[in-house]
Amino acid sequence: MGARKRLAAEKRKEEKKQQYFAVLRNCPTSPRKMRLVADMVRGMEVNKALDVLKYSSKEASGRVEKLLLSAIANWQAKNEGVRLEENELYVKSIMVDSGRILKRLRPAPQGRAHRIRKRSNHVTIYVDRKENVVEENLNS
Repeated sequence: MGARKRLAAEKRKEEKKQQYFAVLRNCPTSPRKMRLVADMVRGMEVNKALDVLKYSSKEASGRVEKLLLSAIANWQAKNEGVRLEENELYVKSIMVDSGRILKRLRPAPQGRAHRIRKRSNHVTIYVDRKENVVEENLNS
């Protein structure tokens, strides 16, 4: 690995230490259905988002709720000694990407076969403190 590539990789690694996120991979739900749930909580305060997910009737909301709890736990692990209640955490961004697609065959009339695509997705959720956004805007 060249010096420039190594320095860029180290820089990305340092930036990642300042971000608080959680990733869910190969979730067996179609990305379109998962995006409906992701759009409900994007930009929300964390406690409000957890309430919305808990009482949502969508099947994917349970998985996103668990992922959000994981992201909060990651924030707590990186900020030891800081109380969660004092910091206003919010969902900074949530991304739903397509995962692998399992292709299956379903019998169809007249001896034919139709292909069934069983989709999956990857979800990445970032949380951050509200005051960080205010400080960054003042510095700009």
